[in-house]
Amino acid sequence: MRSCFNNYTMKINAAAEKIIRRLEEAGYESWLVGGCVRDLVMRKTPSDWDIASAAPPESVRKVFEGIPVIPTGLKHGTVTVVMDGQRIEVTTFRKDGDYSDGRRPESVQFVNDLQVDLSRRDFTINAIAYAPGRGIADPFNGKADIARKRLRTVGNPDRRLGEDGLRIMRALRFSAILDFEIDRMLSSALHRNKALLRRIAMERISAELMKMLPGKRIFEILTEFPDVFEVFMPEITPCVGFDQRNPHHALDVWGHIASAVEAAPTDEFLRLALLFHDLGKPDVFSVGDDGVGHFYRHEQWSERIARKRLNALKFDKKTIQGVCELIHWHDSVIDKRHITRWLGRLGETRLRQLLEIKLSDALAHTETFREKRMVEIARIRRALDQAIADAHCVRLADLAIKGGDLMKAGVPEGHMIGKILKALLQEVIDDRISNEREALMEAGMAFFRALEKGDREG
Repeated sequence: MRSCFNNYTMKINAAAEKIIRRLEEAGYESWLVGGCVRDLVMRKTPSDWDIASAAPPESVRKVFEGIPVIPTGLKHGTVTVVMDGQRIEVTTFRKDGDYSDGRRPESVQFVNDLQVDLSRRDFTINAIAYAPGRGIADPFNGKADIARKRLRTVGNPDRRLGEDGLRIMRALRFSAILDFEIDRMLSSALHRNKALLRRIAMERISAELMKMLPGKRIFEILTEFPDVFEVFMPEITPCVGFDQRNPHHALDVWGHIASAVEAAPTDEFLRLALLFHDLGKPDVFSVGDDGVGHFYRHEQWSERIARKRLNALKFDKKTIQGVCELIHWHDSVIDKRHITRWLGRLGETRLRQLLEIKLSDALAHTETFREKRMVEIARIRRALDQAIADAHCVRLADLAIKGGDLMKAGVPEGHMIGKILKALLQEVIDDRISNEREALMEAGMAFFRALEKGDREG
């Protein structure tokens, strides 16, 4: 039986309301469904609006004749209505067939029953519907689960996960972002069905990973489900339970990584870098004469692991390069007296990101170490702010000459221009030459002659 709360009103998107009203006037029962209703119940503003209707796709087209209707997924009963410039999906009530590929149903059957449609959805919090004038339809008690901050599947969790393995990552994402506890039965099913992720495209997994990383509950997710992440990041396995045997660490390697991720700003890029920053530790572990554990060159091994895994997960080159650069330098000593050199090496944006990484890493250590490192990082930040305020030459754009000046002097257009400008910038940062046009041109042409000679002799 459908659970409805009449007179329960919500402020909904005007375009979505128009679409529902027109479908209802044409005789087709229609409801807002899914994430938008979940967000409304949680008093959040939805980013997307989805409608489920008794109207078949062709009927939707007829109802909205004269208005753009895009055949987004006719096979699954979905069209997109462009109302008042907004794209809103309208999907026919349906019952799914078998999921033989573990991702999508082989077939769908259009039905006239909202509850049948809601029964095929993944989690109870996403199986709530709302219609103006009728209120909420909640046959699986999703509203109560929202109130209790609990994540449950609609029906048997093994069956739901077996239909679509990506739901494993979606469950972790919803828990992390919404700060919901995962139901015991669902939790067991996530561990039991983790291998289903091997059938999912890496791009889909990485997309879910990035969405969950900023979540409030990310520490709990990482430490409760390392075996799930191991499916696509096998280097996690030796980190779990690995005793660091170091007075600065109270957690094992994986616990430290999870703690550092949680300590970082809610920026998915920074948290992605921290997720990989210490994965190389078990490979380089050694014990000193005093019995203290050491991880010399672990940043190099961690960078290697990150590059391999991020490529496998189909991340873009810019993200991979940025993450690997932060990992490469995350354990380096930054002396505030040489802040301009670091600015020249990394640039302001990357250097500030590195300081965030170092601070988050420090916050995952013991209290004594943490406090000392926080003071050091604060000093470096002040030095960085001062260097920027003093307008030191720290970027290529700050140089008194440009690539065009070198070309006019005879340097051919191409990669050699960039090499010369970078070399000049480092010379200025190291105070070996002044940032003045005449001095830079003289040094630049000397670099050009040296490079040209090297190319001839090579």
